[in-house]
Amino acid sequence: MSTLRHLEETDFQPIIRVVDDWWGGRSVAVLLQRFFFVHFRPTSFVVEENGTIVGFLVGFRSQTTPTQAYIHFVGTHPQHRGRGIGRHLYQHFFEVVSTLGCTEVLCITSPVNKSSIAFHRHMGFEILPGNVTIDGIPVTSNHDGWGRAHVLFRYQLASG
Repeated sequence: MSTLRHLEETDFQPIIRVVDDWWGGRSVAVLLQRFFFVHFRPTSFVVEENGTIVGFLVGFRSQTTPTQAYIHFVGTHPQHRGRGIGRHLYQHFFEVVSTLGCTEVLCITSPVNKSSIAFHRHMGFEILPGNVTIDGIPVTSNHDGWGRAHVLFRYQLASG
């Protein structure tokens, strides 16, 4: 039986200990600082099964543009993929940020993460225009200022 709950500060260590393994050894834990687990709890969630975290979403409402929400990071344990955990986390996030007045959700992924691109398209996200195309996908080069390209997504939330 799975349980969806708010992300807690105590989830920081258990998640950063496993997240690189969940990404096949890629160094992604650096993207998850403790402040996300402290300051973005109302819009960040975990799914647990038998007391073990099998999925999580870190997201927030934009302070600059309150009608926008941003999904910073999502992860699902590799042995639990394909069971709807990611979809459940996203749909719950959509519901929560809708009640906060958000009308769209933004997020990014790496152009090499084909499964993430497919997931976002399946969820109804549109790919925003980029300045280059990689494997037929619009990509924004140097998006983070460190020379890395990203695929930018937007999801329009249902109004009223």
